[in-house]
Amino acid sequence: MFANGATIVQYMEQLAPKHYAVENDKIGLQLGTLNKTVNKVLVALDVTDEVVEEAIAEGANLIIAHHAIIYRPLAKLDTSTPAGKLYEKLIKNDITVYISHTNLDVADGGVNDWLADQIGIQADGRACLEEIHTDKLYKLVVFVPESHHEAVLEAIWRTGAGEIGNYGNCSFNIKGTGTFKPGEDTQPFIGSEGKLERVDEVRIEIIVPYSIHRKTVSAMLKAHPYEEVAYDLYPVDLRGRSFGLGRAGKLEEPTTLGELALRLKAAFEVPMLRIVGPADHPIRKAAVLGGSGARYVRHAIFAGADVLVTGDIDYHTAHDALAAGMTIIDAGHNIEKVMKEKVAEWLNAKLKDSKSDTVTAASKLATEPFTFV
Repeated sequence: MFANGATIVQYMEQLAPKHYAVENDKIGLQLGTLNKTVNKVLVALDVTDEVVEEAIAEGANLIIAHHAIIYRPLAKLDTSTPAGKLYEKLIKNDITVYISHTNLDVADGGVNDWLADQIGIQADGRACLEEIHTDKLYKLVVFVPESHHEAVLEAIWRTGAGEIGNYGNCSFNIKGTGTFKPGEDTQPFIGSEGKLERVDEVRIEIIVPYSIHRKTVSAMLKAHPYEEVAYDLYPVDLRGRSFGLGRAGKLEEPTTLGELALRLKAAFEVPMLRIVGPADHPIRKAAVLGGSGARYVRHAIFAGADVLVTGDIDYHTAHDALAAGMTIIDAGHNIEKVMKEKVAEWLNAKLKDSKSDTVTAASKLATEPFTFV
């Protein structure tokens, strides 16, 4: 059985939740409908005419891309313009377009982490350059009969709840007595209709991040034996985990600017890149930001990085970086193409787990607009 488009997007948003996106970023459904059966998904960096032709040839009726095709409200849809022709071709071929942009950049295991892995930035101690989102924290309180205490607690922990700093499986448990009287047409796990019951119960208290609270409550309810579960979920004045753009951290092995540039030229599969700074400059800590990173030079300096790896650095920013003693590797905007294979792998794993016949493929087309001569 093939998956519904809305289901596939739910999987995608487990990787890159929409609320991670930078304000006013154009993400989500941009063209078509998700309320349809999807035979094949094509993952692309950009949606160009050539990529649409590839989707048609591959039999894909959903494109998940990194860069938006609609940036501002449309006053009209003129199909004689390049953009209008592209929209027309997508509509006529029933191809839906869904965008995952800065939310995929920010996400754990997203674009910036994939680039950091290629650069050789250690996972331990890796930090973001600019905070975009801080997860709100909630406290889940639920009352469980002693016989099911451990089962419910384990179900809650498995969702990722109960983390405080570097400590996991945190909870507080108090034994007490619960009372209830089953009413008419009830099927109580304990007791009988019309009779007041007193049951030995455990009150579980546990911290739950907003990002997983629905999954946590669902798992708790599934594991709980009661027909009607008594629980509370309320916000707490504690700071949750922060998510943001870019990554910075120590390299697995110290190197020089020139050596790192040559290695990244091969890793990123680019014909050329630009460096700012002397080739023999020692590099022990690096920062990376997929896309245009001109305004993140100061963030990289503040993070203590010896180099910023990014794209689209302009002339004046390069001079400012030199004056500040900061080195840069401008590998181009197109290095974000790493997301094609990684997203395809993620979705294929999810679809396989759900026993769906829908498959995901990474676009094989290069959408680098520059030719190097």
